[in-house]
Parts: sequence; C-alpha cells; structure tokens
Amino acid sequence: MNAMMKSLGVLALLAACALAAQADAKGTAVGPDTALLVIDIQNFYFEGGLVPLTGSVEAGDQAKRVLEAFRAKHLPVIHVRHVPKSVAIVDGEPADPQYRIRPVVAPAAGEKIVSKRYANSFRETDLREHLQKAGIKKLVILGMQTHMCVEAASRAATDLGFEVTVIHDACATRPLEFGGEKVPAAQVHAAALAAINGTYGRVVSVDQLLKEF
Repeated sequence: MNAMMKSLGVLALLAACALAAQADAKGTAVGPDTALLVIDIQNFYFEGGLVPLTGSVEAGDQAKRVLEAFRAKHLPVIHVRHVPKSVAIVDGEPADPQYRIRPVVAPAAGEKIVSKRYANSFRETDLREHLQKAGIKKLVILGMQTHMCVEAASRAATDLGFEVTVIHDACATRPLEFGGEKVPAAQVHAAALAAINGTYGRVVSVDQLLKEF
C-alpha cells in the first residue's frame, strides 16, 4: 500500500511539473527575440521522393502560412536542410535535387540556411552561435520528420535554454515498425508531439500561433 501511495505521489508530481511547464508557456507572444526554424521540408519527403511522408503536402502548405507571417513582421527565419555527407553542395545548393528545399518554403534572400548531417540541427552546425548573436530567446519549430529531426531540435533547443514552440499541423512524419507491430504515421506523429508538449516546449496549431503576432 505504501509503495502504491509513493508511486501515485511521484505520478502526481510529474503531472504537476508538466502542467506548470505548459502554464509558463501559455500566451507566449511572438516578438523580436523569436525566430522560425523550418526543418527539412525537402523534396525527398514528398511524393516521388526517397522517403515520402504522410501529409507532407498539407504540412508544407501550413508551414508556408507561418513563414509568411514571420516575413511580414520582419522576424528572423532559419532554414535547416539535411544533406548527407555523400551529397555535395554546389553553388549553395545540394547537387542531388532530392535534398533541395521544397519550393513552397523556399528561402528568401538573406534568410539563414543551415546544412546538417545529423537529426539534431545543432550538432556540428553554427545554428546555436547564429541564434545567440541575433539575441534569439524563443524558437518556433516546424517541419519534417516529427519524430526525428523536429523532436531532436526541440529537445536540444530546450536543453540549450531556448523557449520552444512546435507547430503540430506544420509537421509530418511516416509509419514505423517495431517488434513486428506497424505504427501508423498519425500515431508516430502524436506520440512525438506528446513527448515534447509540456516538457521540451509547447505544441500549438498554426491558427493558435498566428493569434500571437
């Protein structure tokens, strides 16, 4: 009985911590110390690509709405693209078209582009230094894949002291399999977002975010 009560106490404490984290993040306004991180919205995640995702077109369209809002307010935008070591970058673009950023969120002149080799956007890149020099305290994160590079960036950014907001309907992922069990993309997406929300940041929709401008 005592062990059960202790377990319940621990669960209650964890729940309280999560709720407190969510409360702290509620109502966070997008301001001059906020940057948009557009992660891996690249050709290989769309139909005909190497790793097509579920709902990539819809997520790309939603990402465009957020991107346009940031540009309208002249707020910083950083584009992250995954480029394997085997793919060369020629004249600023990956030689393999599969790894080029999708036209729907194509970088505008002057917007920062970060090329990464790993899931974590901060690993062996100048992203952290760029954000610190720009005085960025808050990050709005969206892109692909939800359970991989989006989640990795969110966790890393929070650990580095940034305030993180993830836009759930501007992200997409794919089905996975483990132990012979197939996990639909919607469940992978939801599980990744559930892990982030309240612990590594907050998770909101595009419509919710746009109200904060």
